[in-house]
Amino acid sequence: MKPLRIAIFSDSLLPILNGVSVSIDLLVQELRNRGHSVHIFAPTFFGLRENDPNTHRFRAIETPWSKGYPIAYPPFWRMLRTFRKYEFDIIHTHTPWLVGFVGMRWAESHEIPLVTTYHTLYDRYAHYMSMFPRRYIRFRIAKHTHFYYNSAEHVITPSETSARWLQRHGVTQPIHIIPTGSPKKQMFDRMESRAKLGILPEQQVLLYVGRLAKEKNLFSLLETFRLVKTEQPNTRLWLVGDGPFKEDLLRETARLGIGDSVKFVGFIPRDEVGVYYAAADLFTFPSITETQGLVVQEATQYGLPAVAIHGGGASESIIDGFNGRIVKNDSAVMATAILKCLRDEDELLRLQQGAIKTSREGSVEIMVDRILEVYYEALGQKSKDLSQVQRASLS
Repeated sequence: MKPLRIAIFSDSLLPILNGVSVSIDLLVQELRNRGHSVHIFAPTFFGLRENDPNTHRFRAIETPWSKGYPIAYPPFWRMLRTFRKYEFDIIHTHTPWLVGFVGMRWAESHEIPLVTTYHTLYDRYAHYMSMFPRRYIRFRIAKHTHFYYNSAEHVITPSETSARWLQRHGVTQPIHIIPTGSPKKQMFDRMESRAKLGILPEQQVLLYVGRLAKEKNLFSLLETFRLVKTEQPNTRLWLVGDGPFKEDLLRETARLGIGDSVKFVGFIPRDEVGVYYAAADLFTFPSITETQGLVVQEATQYGLPAVAIHGGGASESIIDGFNGRIVKNDSAVMATAILKCLRDEDELLRLQQGAIKTSREGSVEIMVDRILEVYYEALGQKSKDLSQVQRASLS
């Protein structure tokens, strides 16, 4: 197969740190490693000195409800000359909003095959648009989802949960379930990691990695930890990440009387998070709004089993009883599952071994193999459609 010229459009890109930006970064690196030419179109990030000559930034603004997430604004035609210069074979969008919409329209106007990835259960984030009724926002998201994802030749999504959501909203284009691959882990010795982080030998650490946001169900995790700590006083909860809900979580931690045992680590660069995975005893993930939960997969690479709540795509990374535990959205039930893992050494060892085995199945290489298959399928389909149009115009 010939190398491809690929244009990626996304409203979210590093240094914004979330599942979309991480997925794009992994995809682009591996595509370039294989000899494909990849250009990225995204909003400007304020204060960033761009180091990638193939990343093209639209002008952007920051609004009161999108702090840390610049929003591109028109006119977008200023970028057209740059876009046309590279004569792209395929366009791959990763968000359905302004930049993603530009990618969709330029694919249409330039007769370039469009592949799009559905990363996020957007209706679960309606609370961020508090100036409008939540029911109205969800209705508009559903209508836009139906329109946008039916405009692509092929749709990629990371889990069965998100695929079903698309189908429920009338998306009839081919849907490919391709989980985001996990990057190769860095080597961290467990005992050295624990010593570096000041974890005492008798302490057992529960770890959460991700944004501190309302939709992550973190109040439930704090209540779960309160129940665990009552039975296991040497247990600690570490939260790695930052976000708009941090102040609320700090107040709730104080209210529950667990402040001495909860550590808000804050933002940690991606290449340094591995030391926390290596040092922890159990990964805890209460969110039910994820399409996949990439951090759950990352944890398995370090032999760190997870206890996650059923619902959303995160729990699909877990085989219950093999590499972790899946529980219902109930703090007492989650606490019981965590306590069993912490108290039963044989159980914990078995789950750790299962985590290592399943981590080998979720590589970036496998993800990119499958995405390239979708690209070539879309290219073949577009070529066929164009030839049919040409024949029809001649007859």
